[in-house]
Amino acid sequence: MKEAGKISIESKIHIIRHQRVMLDRDLAELYGVKTGVLNQSVKRNIERFSGDFIFSLTREEIMNLSQIVTSSKIKHAPRVYAFTEQGVAML
Repeated sequence: MKEAGKISIESKIHIIRHQRVMLDRDLAELYGVKTGVLNQSVKRNIERFSGDFIFSLTREEIMNLSQIVTSSKIKHAPRVYAFTEQGVAML
């Protein structure tokens, strides 16, 4: 059961490219930072994030996801990163 004010992590996990992933904006919310701050931190440490840990969604993937993620501005985002379980652990 979801408590008031708590983020349901299970609802933030998506299947994209046959992998369970979390989106940059959901992880930023979970960690209490802005999405840009999270992505900036990743870029500063990009050597730690191999292609198995993080990937950028295509425009088609973003549009498909925007139909599932309600009340989201995701379809207007210029870039959305997806983090695999290993990528989330690296954060």
